[in-house]
Amino acid sequence: MSADTIEFWYDFASTYSYLSAGRIEALAKAKNVDITWHPFLLGPIFQAQGWNNSPFNIYKAKGDYMWCDMARCADKYGLPFVGRKEAFPMNGLLAARITLCFDGEPARAEFTKHVFHAEFGQGKDIANADVISEILIQCGRECDEIFALAKTPKIKQKLFANTEEAKAKGIFGAPSFVTSDRELFWGDDRLEQALDWCLK
Repeated sequence: MSADTIEFWYDFASTYSYLSAGRIEALAKAKNVDITWHPFLLGPIFQAQGWNNSPFNIYKAKGDYMWCDMARCADKYGLPFVGRKEAFPMNGLLAARITLCFDGEPARAEFTKHVFHAEFGQGKDIANADVISEILIQCGRECDEIFALAKTPKIKQKLFANTEEAKAKGIFGAPSFVTSDRELFWGDDRLEQALDWCLK
């Protein structure tokens, strides 16, 4: 049986995207579903909804719940978690651009998981170029070459196009999952449901 495919849409500033990035591969493999990794920017999408910040910052009760829920979920999934409320949301622009410098899903997945681990597993600032350089070295990549590519109009346009595509698909938050028949699922707690939908 050939594998179906699910699109994984994420923003590096998204706490719940970290949870999904840490567990989607094993879950998808068990169901014979392939994954395509799609970094995008939530900022423009939030602005279109009238928000100039994360709703977890705008609505205090919601934010307080999120940090508590993240700690519970990370513990349940066996993922390390460092919640830095004072630095939330972190700027994921550089990381998103660099992700798009990689051709092929395995390379994008590896870099993505390392970035999320550094950010939410270790509490590092992923907007810091030194932190990203460390991750690139861990991934066996040449830093200067990739940083130069990330600054090119081609990569900047790729990220802009990803964000526009997310809007066109009706995505309003992260993580989001889109199946091959265009069904949209939002939130880490809908990951299993999205994968089950692929098998229908």
